[in-house]
Amino acid sequence: MKRFENKVVLVTGGGSGLGRASALQVAREGAKLVLVDLNKDGLEESKKEILSVAPEAEVEVVEADVADQKEVEKFVQYTVDKFGKIDGFFNNAGVEGKQSETENYGIDEFNRVVSINLNGVFYGMKYVLKVMKEQGFGSIVNTASVGGIRGIGNQSGYAASKHGVVGLTRNSGVEYGQYGVSIKAIAPGAIMTPMVEGSLKQIGGENWEEVGKEFVSVNPMKRFGKPEEIGYLVAFLLSDQADFINAAVVPIDGGQSYKY
Repeated sequence: MKRFENKVVLVTGGGSGLGRASALQVAREGAKLVLVDLNKDGLEESKKEILSVAPEAEVEVVEADVADQKEVEKFVQYTVDKFGKIDGFFNNAGVEGKQSETENYGIDEFNRVVSINLNGVFYGMKYVLKVMKEQGFGSIVNTASVGGIRGIGNQSGYAASKHGVVGLTRNSGVEYGQYGVSIKAIAPGAIMTPMVEGSLKQIGGENWEEVGKEFVSVNPMKRFGKPEEIGYLVAFLLSDQADFINAAVVPIDGGQSYKY
C-alpha cells in the first residue's frame, strides 16, 4: 500500500519549487492533489510533471492568492467539495522579499512579505484546521525557514514572518493534537529553487553564482539542498508514519542551524 493511497493533499505554492517537488513525491505515493498558486502557467507545468510520473493521479489546480482570506476559504472549500476531506496540507506558499538592513527596509515591502508568508499561513491553517477537527484526523506541514529559528541578516520581513510561522505551528500543535491533528513545520536552509535563485540575482546580478558559493559557505555540507530532498521530508511528515510528531520544527539545512 502506498502511503497516500486514497488520501487528499492540498499544496499551496504548488506551481514551482518546494511545492512542486513535494506534490510530485506524494503523487508518486498515491495522493489526490489540489495545487494552489498565483502562477497559472506554473500550476499547469506542475500538473504536467505529476501526470508524467503518476499517470493515474487526480490533480486539480486552483489559481489563488494565499494573502487573500476569502480566496483561501474558497480553495479549502473547493478541496472538500471535490474530494470530501483533506488528509494533508502543505502550507507552503511564500516569498523572500527584498534585501535590506532593517532601517532601510520598506514598510510596504515588510507588509507585503508578512501578508503572504505569515497571514497566508494563518489563513490556511484557520480554514483547514476546521475541516480536520471535524474529521478527527489530518496533518499540516508549514514552511518556515532557517530564518525562522535564527537571524540571517538583511531580510527583516522574511525573518519576522518565518519566526511567526514557527510560533503558529507550535501553538496550534498544542491546541489541535487532542483532535487527532498533527502540525509541524520544516525549516529549510539554502535550497536551489527559483525563489532562491532570484534572491541571489538580486544581490549579485550577473555574478549571482559566485554569491551562491558564499551563500552556502555557512552550511557545513557546502552545497545547496535539492527541492526533491524537501519533498521526501514533507511526504514523511504528512504521512501516518509521522503522526506523533506534533508542534515541532524540523530543520533541513545541511547543519546550518547548528553551526554556531
